[in-house]
Amino acid sequence: MATHLNVVVCSFYTADDYYRAHGERLAKNLEELGVEYVLREIEKKEGEDWADICRKKVPFLAEVCAAHPDKKVFWMDVDCIIMELPDYVFSSSADIIGFQRGYSSPLTIGYELRSRFWEPCFWGVNTSALARKMIAEAAELEKVSTIKATDDYFMEEAWKANCDNMTFQIIPSNAVVGMGTTNESSRSAFFKFGASGNVEDFKGKVEQHKANNSGLRRKALNLAKKLESSLPPKTANQIRLLADTFGITGKLTAGTSNPEFQKRKKVLDDIQLAAQAGQVQKFDQLKKSFEEMYLLTQAEINSVSASKSFLCYASKPSPASIHLAWWSKPLPGNFGDWLSPLIVNHYTEKKIIFQSPVRFAMKDHMMGLGSIGRFIKPNSVVVGTGISNDQLTLAKSAKYVSVRGPVTARVVKESGGPVVESFGDPGVLISRIFPVERTKTNGRVAIVRHFSHKPIPLVLDTNMDEFDIFMSHPDDIKVLVEALNTYERVVTSAMHIFITCQSYGIPCALITFEGFEDSVHGNGIKYGDYAQGVGLDSISPSPVGLDFQKVDFENLTTDHKISESKLDEVEAAILKGLSYL
Repeated sequence: MATHLNVVVCSFYTADDYYRAHGERLAKNLEELGVEYVLREIEKKEGEDWADICRKKVPFLAEVCAAHPDKKVFWMDVDCIIMELPDYVFSSSADIIGFQRGYSSPLTIGYELRSRFWEPCFWGVNTSALARKMIAEAAELEKVSTIKATDDYFMEEAWKANCDNMTFQIIPSNAVVGMGTTNESSRSAFFKFGASGNVEDFKGKVEQHKANNSGLRRKALNLAKKLESSLPPKTANQIRLLADTFGITGKLTAGTSNPEFQKRKKVLDDIQLAAQAGQVQKFDQLKKSFEEMYLLTQAEINSVSASKSFLCYASKPSPASIHLAWWSKPLPGNFGDWLSPLIVNHYTEKKIIFQSPVRFAMKDHMMGLGSIGRFIKPNSVVVGTGISNDQLTLAKSAKYVSVRGPVTARVVKESGGPVVESFGDPGVLISRIFPVERTKTNGRVAIVRHFSHKPIPLVLDTNMDEFDIFMSHPDDIKVLVEALNTYERVVTSAMHIFITCQSYGIPCALITFEGFEDSVHGNGIKYGDYAQGVGLDSISPSPVGLDFQKVDFENLTTDHKISESKLDEVEAAILKGLSYL
């Protein structure tokens, strides 16, 4: 029974297995939240494609608005999820409420950056005359128009025609799972968007608005994506490999912005470059002047924090240095990725200089741990690196000392590379970097989520404590692993927290979240690759609900500990890799 009497949510779906299943899930989702809904199965007629179906959203939304003149009407795509009903959204007084295009923040607002104002997966239409007029006009345009276009084209036209007189509200980007920049004062994420893959397939085939200043880089990126999608998988993999090797990927995906934002970003980049070069005095001067000039955003605080971590490794007193590639983002850093410099640093007195995985590498360098095998280059020294998807072509002429596990080894061989027989994720060595004697525990359960799961609203049991995954400095990593060793059990959706637990022998449950199984990048092969690489049975995360009070974690917990012989093997691989640099 609906408890939110002034709101109705609407959506539709076609009669196929994928969308019907999502329709059933959405109905259950809204019933549990106590929200009235209009959910309709529609017929996909002969000759109609995805774009034709999307276009039907406009008259459907207009129909629901007309049928509910006294209720706020929210459209949401059928493969999306609402986890809760925040008052600032569902009690909004604005004519229109929604997400800005790209789920972006107000820092990137503007038609010179975005071709359209609104993200079409979630719209809230109030009961005001202006709001209903806009929807009615969108429906009228769709009815008479003969162009090939989707719903967001007609909604954008109606928005532009009426926006001067309308009030509107942008929902914060961090209200979407996996978007925005969060901190301790952030609102909880309440929305997860779906991605069927149809949007990319129809780019260039339907009428679209253009940004005033799309830029050559964006055009080049769109052209590259279009070209890649038209090629056979093997050919596309080879081209992607070349783009990654020569740093083209990094160039094309770099962001653009307005001049003021770009000015601030330039200073932050200079701070980070000084840190990565080990230039302590320059880093201190730039950081001081930046903090005196600006009130830092959370993203800027994160950037400065990561720069301090880069500086920690690059400013060692040794005159010699090695280059190491690891995934440094999202800032201030993800625990698992930043194990790379921590562990390598333990085995060398040389400075650690950061090599971006997506940039061209001038010098020989070591590839760090993590699923960054796609970015291995001909002059890489590979030690324990893995992949998140086995549909790749890897650089065959790199120096392969070891890889994460047999799946990565198979892909290396299939790519024309050598047979690799030494396995093991270097993350298993954390217990040798920070030896901790695990004695009496506190009887409680520690929770550590993968960063992509961080915004999900969970209900924790009273005996649970949550720890943040965002960190990069070795001192912070040390504090976390020492804390985890005091707990009876750890529950995590982050693979390298799981690896850390197995390094120390901490009982641990590896999980994911029901409805969010696709949030972590890759096709899931990395878990079995890791486990087999350290001599354990293959494992996958267990999906659990969001109310932890209802989950039996004891039955999901394992208490394996990595053998000393495997730790010796991984340690030897790192030392061998360092000998080549």
